[in-house]
Amino acid sequence: MVDLISQYEKIKPAIDTAILDVIGNAQFINGPEVAGFKVELEEYLNVKHVIPCANGTDALQIALMALGLKAGDEVITPSFTYIATTEVMALLGLKPIFVEVNPNTFCIDASEIEAAITSNTKAIVPVHLYGQCAPMNEIMEIANKHNLLVIEDTAQAIGADYTLTNGKTVKSGTIGQIGCTSFFPSKNLGCFGDGGAMFTNDDELAVKLKMISNHGQSKQYHHDVVGCNSRLDNIQAAVLRIKLKELNNFNDARRKVADHYDNFFSKFPQISIPERASNSTHVFHQYTIKLEGLDRNNLKEYLAEKEIPSMIYYPIPAHRQKMFDSFGSSNTKLPITDWLTERVISLPIHTEMTIEQLDKICAAVADFINR
Repeated sequence: MVDLISQYEKIKPAIDTAILDVIGNAQFINGPEVAGFKVELEEYLNVKHVIPCANGTDALQIALMALGLKAGDEVITPSFTYIATTEVMALLGLKPIFVEVNPNTFCIDASEIEAAITSNTKAIVPVHLYGQCAPMNEIMEIANKHNLLVIEDTAQAIGADYTLTNGKTVKSGTIGQIGCTSFFPSKNLGCFGDGGAMFTNDDELAVKLKMISNHGQSKQYHHDVVGCNSRLDNIQAAVLRIKLKELNNFNDARRKVADHYDNFFSKFPQISIPERASNSTHVFHQYTIKLEGLDRNNLKEYLAEKEIPSMIYYPIPAHRQKMFDSFGSSNTKLPITDWLTERVISLPIHTEMTIEQLDKICAAVADFINR
């Protein structure tokens, strides 16, 4: 699904030098590479504060902790997402309230949010799924109307641009109170292990996020709040500094792959190509199609026989996961989400794909349809 080896080989000299420099100075925790990456990502995102942490799941948990949400508070979020988004809510005793997604963009359907709001609702967590932004203009309007907090899960859409109602263009993750991302190796901006970060334009929130991620410390050995130990290490930051310089090129390369797929698959009525939202650019962390009248599992097996990988993101939505049984989530009616889990399949997409690889994949899918 991704080719991290070929990507590494293109930037190998810079990566190797950066890693060896960290090893040579033996500053592995909270070193200069972390500080440098923080500043450079702030500049890239045009956001006041970036707080690096150990992984994207921690970023979401720390964000919810910093906003002062308490056990029993309700958080509106899509069920059609990776489990980390909602897992952290349950971990903190919050109640996820699952709503539908738009079947064409795969992101949360803003028109479904207001009906889910109760007196216990405190926040909305939209997920910028597969690489494009959720409808943030509508979400922020609803949040402001009902005095709700917004935490953006932008683990799959770092670098995507969103056009606000006033015409200003901003980066994903910088619109709500806090944005959260992951630097898992396969992400558009990925390190060589685990990593994550939080973004905010709120000075007070930035202080809280930094404290919570470092054992609740305001200064050494002074622990003002209950926190956790979640740090981005210096080697990972060194890798990310090199890759951040390439992020726009990486995203452009993914869009070219998506364009190739779009041009080919748009000829097949059995395939719905991903819709690109009008207010958001798409960085195509995943290229996900919907199948109609085709057996998805048979297609997946057929591609595997031809040594072509594919993935289903996601076969079981959050509201049907056993971990949420105590919330009664299995009784939630989300027919669009259930419909998507039976029809979506993601094809390989990454920065190093060749025309030959793309043609092989497209031909295999066409052969399956026409056989």
